Amino acid sequence: QVALEESGGGVSQAGDSLNVSCAGADHMFRIRAIAWFRQAPGKERAFVAGINWQGTVTDLVDSMKGRFSISRDHATDTVYLQMNNLKPEDTAIYYCARKSNGAVGRDADAYEYWGQGIRVTVSS
Repeated sequence: QVALEESGGGVSQAGDSLNVSCAGADHMFRIRAIAWFRQAPGKERAFVAGINWQGTVTDLVDSMKGRFSISRDHATDTVYLQMNNLKPEDTAIYYCARKSNGAVGRDADAYEYWGQGIRVTVSS
């Protein structure tokens, strides 16, 4: 079975930090890029951060730079999104997705497998 499972979401206050993780089954992240997307209330799903299969190249949208970081651990088949200095506008459902190849990219259509999403709520 192919499965991605996000964990670590919850309720935080502005300025706090949160580390969410995405675990893949049976080394399913091998030679594949992984990305985080989010969908805020009333908005469309948007790319947040991505990492290539080696873990040597990352891509973050400008609004996340300096606050968020993405990393991966092949030994545990896990990808992390570290979120620092959280803001109320970070409130969203966060999704982990596996790309069809190993290169980073922002096009959601290039991601073939998706997690169920986890809720992150940031209060002011």
